[in-house]
Amino acid sequence: MLVNGALAVLLVGGAGVAYFSLSDDAGASSPGRTVQVSRGTIVASVSASGTVASARSQDLSFATSGTVDKINVQVGDKVKKGRVLATVDDAGARDDLEAARAALDAAEAGDTSTASGYSSYMQAKASYNNAKRALDGTELVAPFNGTVITVNGTVGGSSSGSSGSSGSSGGSSSGSGGSGGGGGSAGSSGSAGSTGSSSGSGGGFMTIADTSRLVVTGNFTEADVAKLKKGQEATVTFDAVQNAQASGKVTAIDQTATTSNNVVQYGVTVSLTDPPAGLRIGATATVRVTTARAQNVLYVPTAAVRTAGGRSTVTVLQSGRQVLRVVQAGVQGDQGTEIKSGLNEGDQVLIAVGSTAGTGGFPAGRFPGAGGGVGGGGVGGARGGGRG
Repeated sequence: MLVNGALAVLLVGGAGVAYFSLSDDAGASSPGRTVQVSRGTIVASVSASGTVASARSQDLSFATSGTVDKINVQVGDKVKKGRVLATVDDAGARDDLEAARAALDAAEAGDTSTASGYSSYMQAKASYNNAKRALDGTELVAPFNGTVITVNGTVGGSSSGSSGSSGSSGGSSSGSGGSGGGGGSAGSSGSAGSTGSSSGSGGGFMTIADTSRLVVTGNFTEADVAKLKKGQEATVTFDAVQNAQASGKVTAIDQTATTSNNVVQYGVTVSLTDPPAGLRIGATATVRVTTARAQNVLYVPTAAVRTAGGRSTVTVLQSGRQVLRVVQAGVQGDQGTEIKSGLNEGDQVLIAVGSTAGTGGFPAGRFPGAGGGVGGGGVGGARGGGRG
């Protein structure tokens, strides 16, 4: 489409129809391209790569050492809370419990009115309780409904699970469970757990995760993480699931950083609200968090805005002359910058050839292709007009 001898590009979005007119001939004194000030939606965001994990996972370890005599599940099995997942040979634990019971009976029958008699009784009782916990600890029990994602042991091997197979990662490595001491209930197995998750093989004999509550943990640069806060909306795509996209919200931001190749990064957790079917723990993802949004506002490509000394200016073409105007810039989005004051809709602004001012703008007046546009649901990807 030709508008006053210049090529016009029509952009259609949720805010209506906007025309950007491009001119390679802005006058001998003003080489560059002109863009018309338009109205639409501006969205600013930051992105990072991440890994899919479970919001709730737990490493399980036997509280009693011994030889594994049964493993009732395998990687990928869904289990209910309370199910016995594996056991170790309990013959020795049962013998110890019987001996402790007999010693406790004898102590109770003795004279507990004296200091020495009462002390003997209390020692026998403690030994009995320890023996009972040791027998309970020969069973590994599911602490919640979930999916088995690692099995780090084999039948006939050690209860420590030093060898065996592992499945998809995602269990939080919070260390192996301690001994059954401290009043562990039957089947508790002294396992350790965490509400967060990390990729990698679990640290216990077995790892269980709630696959109905998935999150993505991404590493954002310190400059980007300064723009993040809990509750912000996010969009997540996945390398292994083509054409799939999930929405989510920021639920946690690490307070301590990690440094790799002199780049400081912070972990950010995004909880998924609608994960696609077939998504697996450990899958690679790209998470984009919306940090600001301005709807139905005037905007120009970021490349048209110059900022120095705290003052933003835009060059306007007025009656064939270049006029410098001071503007109040708002949200600097991924595809343009909001203009709060200083320009009117329809004004022609100049973008110098080769301009790279700002970030995320339209370099040298070029426009984003399909799927780009100004903001999600605002001005969409450009459709080329006809040639003059």
